[in-house]
Amino acid sequence: MKMRKVLSALLVAACTLSLAACGSSSSKSETTGASGETAAGSANTAKVIDVDLTSEEYAFGVDKTQPELLEQTNTFIQKIKDDGTLDAICAKYFGDGEPEAVESAELDSSKDQLVVATNAAFEPFEYTKGDQYYGIDMEIAKLLADELGKELVIQNMDFDAVCLSVSQQKCDIAMAGLTINEERQEYVTFTDSYYQASQRLIVPSADTTFDECKTADEVAAKLGELSSSDKIGVQAGTTGQYYVEGSDDWDFPGLPAECVTYKSGSLAVQDMLNGNIKYVIIDAAPAAAITASINAMQ
Repeated sequence: MKMRKVLSALLVAACTLSLAACGSSSSKSETTGASGETAAGSANTAKVIDVDLTSEEYAFGVDKTQPELLEQTNTFIQKIKDDGTLDAICAKYFGDGEPEAVESAELDSSKDQLVVATNAAFEPFEYTKGDQYYGIDMEIAKLLADELGKELVIQNMDFDAVCLSVSQQKCDIAMAGLTINEERQEYVTFTDSYYQASQRLIVPSADTTFDECKTADEVAAKLGELSSSDKIGVQAGTTGQYYVEGSDDWDFPGLPAECVTYKSGSLAVQDMLNGNIKYVIIDAAPAAAITASINAMQ
């Protein structure tokens, strides 16, 4: 589950061309290519290596006991793809549009509510400003609730609790930048995909190790040269953790480095800049937004 603009035009174009919604190769901030330069340019800033390490699809996770909600959500996803609504929402976060605040009602079992489980630390998909929610998933959640004639309730929690809460019928649907995988399918039924994603590597701006890498294999080869004393940060429960630790389900061999988990990607990147870990791996759009946000504060 986050900021602004050099590649925004590319992503907006990608959104327009693809009925599968916008992809992950662009973002709201200045990701880096072979040059390895960032706008901030100081030693204590971060940069994103402009290579997709994986290819993934995001979907929403529905309570297995609510097949009607699954059908309604799939119909809704297709509708917002076909009429351009999904592209317009993406453009707010990857282009020059203005993100809209989403408010959550209080949970009340006497009311007809859509209860959404999320982890609001995954910008641009879900994040908070004060007591209001923002993000691609959050705006979709509001529209879905309106479509169903329900009041929207957002339950913010740790990422690795999102699917579990739905499986326990504490929430109706998980909307948290979820990549479809077999492990999560034990807890939820996934909707149709609405977003194509990938993992990206974040490194300190002064690190030139990956500047000449053009492919995922080249980046992986460099990462494979790390040792057990090296540490890579990830957001707990995300694809990045599987990538570092290894997973048969994902066909990830794993890396020789130690995997260090954090509650958010922002905490991981800040810890990297503090010198406590070597690199961070997280989804492409959040990687771009996090680095831009942290670099702006340096």
